[in-house]
Amino acid sequence: MAQDRNRRPNNRNKSTGRNPNSPKRIDLSRRPNRSERGGSRPVHKEHGLGGEQIEGRQAVRELLLGARRKVREIWIANDIESSPVIDDILEIARDQRVQVMNVSRREIEREARSEAPQGILAKAAPLEETLLADLLIAPRDKPLLLVAIDGVTDPGNLGAILRCCDGAGVNAVVLPRHRAVHITPTVAKSSAGAIEYLNMCVVGGLPSALSEMKAAGVMVVGLDDAAEKSIFELGSTASDSICLVLGAEGPGLSRLVRERCDLLVNIPMLGSLSSLNVSVAAALATYEIVRIRRSSK
Repeated sequence: MAQDRNRRPNNRNKSTGRNPNSPKRIDLSRRPNRSERGGSRPVHKEHGLGGEQIEGRQAVRELLLGARRKVREIWIANDIESSPVIDDILEIARDQRVQVMNVSRREIEREARSEAPQGILAKAAPLEETLLADLLIAPRDKPLLLVAIDGVTDPGNLGAILRCCDGAGVNAVVLPRHRAVHITPTVAKSSAGAIEYLNMCVVGGLPSALSEMKAAGVMVVGLDDAAEKSIFELGSTASDSICLVLGAEGPGLSRLVRERCDLLVNIPMLGSLSSLNVSVAAALATYEIVRIRRSSK
């Protein structure tokens, strides 16, 4: 097709939405049943991840490419200009038999919950949570790399964190159920579609979740501006299973979360400012762990 040269590289699998050269995700396709897990946790939980409404061209395309959940319908502005991304969306939607509705741009803007829906939005089934307990007991051939979010409430920041976590091959992102933003349309758009591929765990309390990780042999490393040790001094620790904990801008890590950390590290600030945006800090820290792991092979 004429648009093929404008699409993603040919090594991207259209049926799965994944590049076969991407870091391997943990296989959670066989989840233990309730009796195997040894508890009576409900399968369906209130106040889940969300993600039912996706806005923006890249986010909608990744929703279709990911093919991990049902897409109910796509709304597209009747005055939208043709582009490779729009043509791609329409072609995949047709292949997947997803209903496409041509509506006025004003109707899309009235329905949208992000600032710039770019003339397109989709309605889909909610994102499925990954149970932390299942993640920790799943067979794996590489050490885990997890990222836990402590008190980040800005949707743009969370979306950017999720985007960098997907890029760095993070196995799962752990989000507290309360006092934190989940997957809003702004988060989905800011993540550029990363939400369609990442494992995400929603936990009742982050301190107890960190204790559960530690019991499973995961090293908990918190980013803290006041820490004495630098992220660049992790050394062989980076080769172990790690959960990197990110605190909110300003307050940083909460007291209970800080107390659960095995190690606190900082990102050296060599200029006049004292800290980085949390999404930038996430990118630097996760890729430093990836760099150390690759150099140690």
